[in-house]
Amino acid sequence: MFNDEYSLELYKIVREDEDMYYRDFVDFIAKTKVSKAIYHGEPIPMTYQGLFYNKKNRSDFVYISNILMSITDKITKEFVKNPEYRKIFQLDPTIEELVLHDPGYDVPVPICRYDVFYDGVNYMLCELNTDGSSAMNEDNTLGQLLLQTKAMQKFMEKHSVENIDMFTPWVWETADMYKKYVSDKKPNIAIVDNLEVGTPNEFDEFKRVYEENGFNCEIIDIRDLEYKDGKLCHGDYVIDLVYRRIVTLELLKIKDQIKPFLDAYMDNAFFMVGSFRSQLMHSKLIFEIFRDEQTQALLNTEEKKFIDEHVPFTKKIEERDAYEIIMNKDKYIFKPIDGYASLGIYVGREMREDDLKEKLPEFIRTGYVFQEYYDMNKCEFLEFEEKSPVLNKFTQVVGLFIYNKHFIAPYTRIGKDNVVSGARKYYTAPNLFINE
Repeated sequence: MFNDEYSLELYKIVREDEDMYYRDFVDFIAKTKVSKAIYHGEPIPMTYQGLFYNKKNRSDFVYISNILMSITDKITKEFVKNPEYRKIFQLDPTIEELVLHDPGYDVPVPICRYDVFYDGVNYMLCELNTDGSSAMNEDNTLGQLLLQTKAMQKFMEKHSVENIDMFTPWVWETADMYKKYVSDKKPNIAIVDNLEVGTPNEFDEFKRVYEENGFNCEIIDIRDLEYKDGKLCHGDYVIDLVYRRIVTLELLKIKDQIKPFLDAYMDNAFFMVGSFRSQLMHSKLIFEIFRDEQTQALLNTEEKKFIDEHVPFTKKIEERDAYEIIMNKDKYIFKPIDGYASLGIYVGREMREDDLKEKLPEFIRTGYVFQEYYDMNKCEFLEFEEKSPVLNKFTQVVGLFIYNKHFIAPYTRIGKDNVVSGARKYYTAPNLFINE
């Protein structure tokens, strides 16, 4: 079974010498706290185990990634050519203009993390992250530390285990895209975000890997960019390729401060991955759009079946939905349409009926969806309780990192609450590929 057979094996190893492995666990946690695995200024929480997955599981992840990329392509092409279809996305006019602008390549979502509830047999999509997809640093930093623990060293006497690198593949995917669509020359690269809200440790690691592979790379606040002589610049640094990390919602908030960047983009003065077309899949409306009759007309039988079986019911909240939501609140989770990082999420089964009634006008006014809550089969992960090893059940959200339509590796968070995210108590479970 997915993960659990390996968790049990690791647990049995730790039971052989509980005191030694507990001391090793304490040492491991101390190392994580001084590592570069930081989220909002705090160390990433860890247990003594990552997410074990094997070749069969990886094959599932590749299949899910491929079919979602196919659906993504079809939706994006229809959006660009069909004004009537665009209306169902309800985009801000500024964003719609940016989405319609041709980025110079035909990959609508060059980088994403598509999150899925997966237990090895059953799976259901959770949400799609495109703009500013992150967490590669915490997975790889913690994964490498985890492989050095005594328990994993013992485990690897029997198994071939790999924490898949999430940085180098992206460096070469972006370089290959630039070579294919622009020029054979090595581009000057800029990692661009609003640095007040970005993830600097991750940017530093991407910069390091770009430079290790022979590229010039700078980390630049989007507000500090200049557009002069037909080039996007930062001081004397002329930028050829932008790796956009700023989330579209954050970009909208500061659009009046970034006119040079936006003008240069519309003039094709630089090559940007990812383009603003990725916003189409990032919106929480996308699951409702999947089931719209206009979308269904674009899809083949396999894609329709995939959506029917693996995409939760989702709908924008309107006044007419109030009765259904109140009467069946435990069935639903409520998410802001343009939200990210699990902010602003409410779970119906956690709310009193009166509180939900009070919140509904805000949901309607600010733009929320209600979505079918998925109760998944939980997996076992190793923890220490009062210095003793235990196997506890956790919900796991497996994020599929996809670069230029190629599945790379999963990033996983586990938790015991009704929502698994950095906004609640959780652990990161680094990807541990059983390559055998």
